[in-house]
Amino acid sequence: MWPSQRLIDLLQIDHPLILAPMTGAGTIELAASVCAAGGLGSISCATLQPQVATETIARLRALTSRPINVNFFCHATAQADLHREQAWRDRLSPYYRILGLDPLLPTPRMDIPRFGDALCAVVEETKPEVVSFHFGLLEPRLLSRVKAAGCCVISSATTVEEACWLEAHGAVVVIAQGYEAGGHRAMFLAEDIKQEIASQPGTLALVPQVVDAVRVPVVAAGGITDGRGTAAAFALGAAGAQLGTAYLLCPETEVPPVYRDALRSARADTTVLTNVFTGRPARVLSSQLAHEFGLVSEDAPEFPTAMAALALLRAAAERDGCSNFTPLWPGQAASLAREISGEALTRALAEEALERLRTLVGPRGHRAASIGQNVTDNNQ
Repeated sequence: MWPSQRLIDLLQIDHPLILAPMTGAGTIELAASVCAAGGLGSISCATLQPQVATETIARLRALTSRPINVNFFCHATAQADLHREQAWRDRLSPYYRILGLDPLLPTPRMDIPRFGDALCAVVEETKPEVVSFHFGLLEPRLLSRVKAAGCCVISSATTVEEACWLEAHGAVVVIAQGYEAGGHRAMFLAEDIKQEIASQPGTLALVPQVVDAVRVPVVAAGGITDGRGTAAAFALGAAGAQLGTAYLLCPETEVPPVYRDALRSARADTTVLTNVFTGRPARVLSSQLAHEFGLVSEDAPEFPTAMAALALLRAAAERDGCSNFTPLWPGQAASLAREISGEALTRALAEEALERLRTLVGPRGHRAASIGQNVTDNNQ
């Protein structure tokens, strides 16, 4: 038995393990594989057009009858700033010349629309059991529609303040994303990005504070890549764990060989937090671009505009087998990822975590009851 059943009962899953909806690397096959093992499989539809999102969800539904999670973004729409965009292009021009590209080549337009009516209609049609959001929550009228479709709404927080805001505005589960997590920071209340990055707490510090501050179930995320980390999440009072980096070497992921090799040699100190790839802070494998531009560049245009000028550089570099302009988003525990199927990994994570919890509480299980009671008490 897991110390807390709150997430299991709410989401109707066997194990309180959520696959992080990894844009780009995640696939419907990986999500279905996690579902088959009793976890919550997730897919990202944040960057998809509505029709493609509908088709993607339908393909996942064809592979599993278990509950699924579909993820979207709630970022603020980028404001056009031609001066800033040109300054960004000017900073990148030396790399254009190195790669034999004309610095005057037109920049492709990069647009990731915020969750709106069209994607809300997709949710109403497909009715995923869980809908998760990154960078906050959708506006109240859309939230009402999503909940009316029977979906559990969850979102991520990087601070206690954000967690309380999410609960007050309708989230039924809060994912506490620690500093160690790979990919984009979920931050949405920060006014000073540099200050927010410098002060963001790690998972070990963040999770218990969020558990004490909100009444909804809390899911721990960030640096959790094996059964030890999963068990630790419950010791901190969480009702579940979200894992992404742990799955990056699974055969179902869309991770090209060159990046798989990089992951195999990754260590805790080979990832950095930077905004130079997209305009928003994200943890990526360390690269030439991040170090030469500074980890947080004030020149970078707003998300996702910063990606546009990098697109041509990325394509040219990748043709030469170079990944200096390609972000890969692992968390700090990438070295613990395993090269087994998503289903096998999910089962292993559950077995290892439960065994670790049994070891901690001893043969009679007295402390197991205590841990479970503490989790319940903190969330009444």
